[in-house]
Amino acid sequence: MTKAKRKPGAEPAIQGDDVRSDGRRRRSDANRRRIAQALIDLAIDGDIAPSAERVAERAGVGRRTVFRLFSDMEGVYSEAHALMIARLGPIIHEAVEGATWRERLDQLIDRRVRLFEEILPIKTASDARRAHSPFLQEGHAEFTRLLRGVLMFVAPKSVSEDRTLFEAVELALSFETWRRLRHEQRLSAKSAGAVVRRLVDALLD
Repeated sequence: MTKAKRKPGAEPAIQGDDVRSDGRRRRSDANRRRIAQALIDLAIDGDIAPSAERVAERAGVGRRTVFRLFSDMEGVYSEAHALMIARLGPIIHEAVEGATWRERLDQLIDRRVRLFEEILPIKTASDARRAHSPFLQEGHAEFTRLLRGVLMFVAPKSVSEDRTLFEAVELALSFETWRRLRHEQRLSAKSAGAVVRRLVDALLD
């Protein structure tokens, strides 16, 4: 039997195997996102070290599905990190502007308050696991370098070249300070933001 010739200019027929493969890939991608979002949601609810079973239950998938799509929980945290970066993009990439460096610093503080409040649950959860996770260790180091670099860019030489002063300001504007104010000292986001500004003002004035 001879094969039917395709007319010139006609699109090649989509093979059934290709359609099924594409469908499986889309379902896998959707399940990966669902599992990563479940980890984020559990962190928001206060479960900072959820088991694979808890993540699977929250995502509405089987435990075997979690480990079919991810080799371990490290992979789940990596996927959750990607989701958070995508969601926080507008804050992370927001320009720091102002006529004076103090105006730019005020904008930086406002941006950090919003950023830290958004990441508070998932960062707290990831920090609890960080000692056992090379990915989370690397992510934390990069996050710290990024925050320090932005502050170094905004601060004038009178601050950036005064090592003690700069380190004190960086500590006041750190995520660790924010977490202590929100968790251990049980302040509202608004009150914690006011404390951070008071600390920075006291250091600089």
